[in-house]
Amino acid sequence: MFTGIITDVGAIDSVETRGDTRVVISTAYDTSTVDLGASIACSGVCLTVVDKGPGWFAVDVSGETISRTAQGQWGAGRKLNLERAMKLGEELGGHIVTGHVDGIAEVVGIRPEGDSKRIGFRVPSDLAPFIAPKGSITVDGVSLTVNEVQDQADGSTHFSVNLIPHTQAVTTLGTLGQGQAVNIEIDVLARYLQRMEAYRGTR
Repeated sequence: MFTGIITDVGAIDSVETRGDTRVVISTAYDTSTVDLGASIACSGVCLTVVDKGPGWFAVDVSGETISRTAQGQWGAGRKLNLERAMKLGEELGGHIVTGHVDGIAEVVGIRPEGDSKRIGFRVPSDLAPFIAPKGSITVDGVSLTVNEVQDQADGSTHFSVNLIPHTQAVTTLGTLGQGQAVNIEIDVLARYLQRMEAYRGTR
């Protein structure tokens, strides 16, 4: 489990295609404190550390994960928002995040609001029921609050978030561009409520 509070921005040093895709990520983490088998969220994707050394760790990314995450995310040089798994007793500063990507969103608008940025995203219709104003959402691993939601005639939904200067500085979201794809994880509570409602409708 994670909180959506980013603690490092790493970069992909190398990518090797084998049975799965081995990705080596540079990091400021003290990797002597990272166990093999530990979970690290990489731009919202929970991955397992399979190798490590000073200033880097490696993960294996399955074909299924690559097919369900933002296009181009696993290329050499790509920066990733990193978060180590939460520990019991730690402060929960964001919201409960599982590291399981529910879908892909596209940046459809960026505008300044004071020192902050208002960023709009388009999500497909299957995610629309899970996104609500003032609800929580995870964008590339970052816990954010939804400002507004607008359903579109084509069945898609647009939602916007506000990025304060701190978030822009300590995550990759400050450099997002028009048309860029990002990983989305809906609020875990919304996911379970939807499942309960669907189950109730079959009885």
